[in-house]
Amino acid sequence: MAMIQPFHGLRPAEAYAASIAALPYDVYNRAEAKKIVADNPMSFLKIDRAETQFPDTTDLYAPEVYARARDTLQEMIGDGAFIREDSACFYLYALTMNGRTQNGIVGCASIDDYLNNVIRKHENTREEKELDRIRHVDVTSAQTGPIFLAYRPEKQLSEIIRTIRESDSLYDFVSEDGVRHQLWKIDQPERIETIRKIFSEIEHIYIADGHHRAASAVKVGLKRRSEHPGYDGTEEFNYFLSVLFPADELCIYDYNRVVDGLNGYTFDTLLEKLEDTFLIEKTGAFRRPSCKGELALYGNNNWYSLKIHSRIFTGDPVADLDVSVLQDHVLAPLLGIRDPKTDDRIHFVGGIRGTDELVRLADTPDRIAFAMYPTSMDELLSVADAGLLMPPKSTWFEPKLRSGLLIHEIER
Repeated sequence: MAMIQPFHGLRPAEAYAASIAALPYDVYNRAEAKKIVADNPMSFLKIDRAETQFPDTTDLYAPEVYARARDTLQEMIGDGAFIREDSACFYLYALTMNGRTQNGIVGCASIDDYLNNVIRKHENTREEKELDRIRHVDVTSAQTGPIFLAYRPEKQLSEIIRTIRESDSLYDFVSEDGVRHQLWKIDQPERIETIRKIFSEIEHIYIADGHHRAASAVKVGLKRRSEHPGYDGTEEFNYFLSVLFPADELCIYDYNRVVDGLNGYTFDTLLEKLEDTFLIEKTGAFRRPSCKGELALYGNNNWYSLKIHSRIFTGDPVADLDVSVLQDHVLAPLLGIRDPKTDDRIHFVGGIRGTDELVRLADTPDRIAFAMYPTSMDELLSVADAGLLMPPKSTWFEPKLRSGLLIHEIER
């Protein structure tokens, strides 16, 4: 049963919320992050990516980078850009994109629930990515980017959310990407207890996005436990900042692939080999995959529809994912891409960037692109429930949660 706790939120003063809120730290490369901070000195990226305050020659992972993140956060608190709640609260965070709204409860999840698999995962993490966030959380003593969690819809919680939305929000702004962000504070003791009780009766919650941030927060929590052998479990380092959404409100976009080099095949001979796995139709123009089992291929200046033969599906929740079929039957055996995490011949393109970007990247004789049908939330939950892992880059969630709207301090 999930333990979700309220917390003393550190959040922007209302006048600064829109300026401070930033996309997650790992959405940008160094140059992009640096430009954003130069254009908007209030951007939370100057804390999440403190190397933006140093010359480009500075090591991204140098101790002084993390120290600058800590100092900048403390300076902004001192300047009044951030305020600290007097009491422990939950929050409601609503994001609206293209007319669709998702409503998440912001609270703190238990590192023990993560370790005991009450919080279920579907993705592996890479140690080098973890180390960066471990240092960031440890030095700042703050979790600055929320973990994106999902739960199966719960009627009573949906009714509470509906009621909260009828009141005035703390923040209400539209970010530069057109997403509307609204935040409500939940500080009534009875409502806090009700929300906590509802989550305590939910058997499992799921990491939708943020596996590296979650793993890093847990490792810092364990480190703090070792430094405080008399801990009793109520300390803030035992919890990590999360936003919990009902799974039926979430939107997964396609996560597409561009491959550099045909591994000795011509395009025509590759098409012949693909017939073992797919029913192929030349469409000329792009035809968006409309259901599970359907992909689109761009190559040789043309689009093709690929439909997976029914005999390929085995009933295994991972092997039957479209991204797995592509990896196991095409990318590895035909194109020689055995580890998509490390092979620099494969490029991943989020569906939010559109098909024109795929054509631009693959519009040369030695490149091809695969446009995928999005992985579903049901598939994600099934894989996590089976204790299995998805292939890398299986899901692309939109809209992205903004960092800097709420911060969880693990020690003060």
